[in-house]
Amino acid sequence: MSLETFRAETRAWLEANCPPSMREPVRSEADAYWGGRNAEFASEDQKRWFEAMVEKGWTVPAWPKEYGGAGLSKDEAFVLKDEMKAIKARSPLSSFGIWMLGPALLKYGSDEQKAEHLPKIARGEIRWCQGYSEPGAGSDLASLRTKGVLDGDTYTVNGQKVWTSYADKADWIFALVRTEADAPKHLGISFMLIDMEAGGVSTKPILLISGRSPFCETFFDDAKVPASNVVGKPGQGWEIAKYLLSHERAGIVSEANFGGLNPVSAAHRSGEVDPEGRIADPILRAETAKLTIDALAFEATLRRVKDEADSGEGVGARASMLKYVGTELNKRRNVLNMSALGSDGLLWEGDDGAPARDWLRSRANSIEGGTSEIQLNILAKRVLELPGG
Repeated sequence: MSLETFRAETRAWLEANCPPSMREPVRSEADAYWGGRNAEFASEDQKRWFEAMVEKGWTVPAWPKEYGGAGLSKDEAFVLKDEMKAIKARSPLSSFGIWMLGPALLKYGSDEQKAEHLPKIARGEIRWCQGYSEPGAGSDLASLRTKGVLDGDTYTVNGQKVWTSYADKADWIFALVRTEADAPKHLGISFMLIDMEAGGVSTKPILLISGRSPFCETFFDDAKVPASNVVGKPGQGWEIAKYLLSHERAGIVSEANFGGLNPVSAAHRSGEVDPEGRIADPILRAETAKLTIDALAFEATLRRVKDEADSGEGVGARASMLKYVGTELNKRRNVLNMSALGSDGLLWEGDDGAPARDWLRSRANSIEGGTSEIQLNILAKRVLELPGG
């Protein structure tokens, strides 16, 4: 099938299956469906849209069909994304399993791990969270102290993770655990899959300035983890972590910049538009145009880097570039949203207050997934080859 034919068929299918309410801007966190054991749909339309996309294999369109995907080529997957964007279709499933764990399992997981976990991720049956950062081991992640001791075919895990997004709502966690005590710090880490319902696993939410609490502390107190839940080889966790981080950073910036409220829709919400439907303030209109151009250039760069990575080239320091630029784009978008909303941007409660809370939340983009300062240091040393200590 030619790409032109695929595009036409995709456009027709989306038109027939994406409900009108699923083409409206996301107003709050409740508008996103994360799946999981205890998930509930916000509306019948959200449920219908999700189930249609799952049946089509389009929650993970480029994954193999045996794992719940559609087996689309990279170009076909891009066409699908492009057509969804054209009608402003919401993502049917928000998932760290899709954005981060899935690619790592496809590359490093055993056949048994893939068969067990990937279809459940594609169908939204299990919600995942990420256990990387620890108190005293954030930017210097290799200094992590969460420890796993092997006894027979089971690890006993003890330690603490912090800034674990949605750990209180997740079913499973993929975590970095030090298992090789005598190995150099980068080589003694394993990548483990841990059921959050296992004994000895607990969480505690961390309250943020935005009034929301997506972040948690996660504690492991003699938690028992089957050795078969180690992805790759014991001690290979750092390699897997670096690969996953490139997907995490792409996920953070892609979701932030290509979903949710934008300055144009914000201006329409506040009524600050001219008779032609454009943003009324010419300065704000010009700044929005600049943001749109930069976001499109960023998206093209993101796709190029992904294609190069899929062809076998390492992502390397480009992951830091994408993370930093994407963070700045999202912060700019949220500032412009607040400007376009005018006095409506001062609202706080309910869905009407989501833009203000999102603006505050966007500040955290410069910390999560690697601080902006660290990303700039990496670029200075590895790309510009500047001298430094």
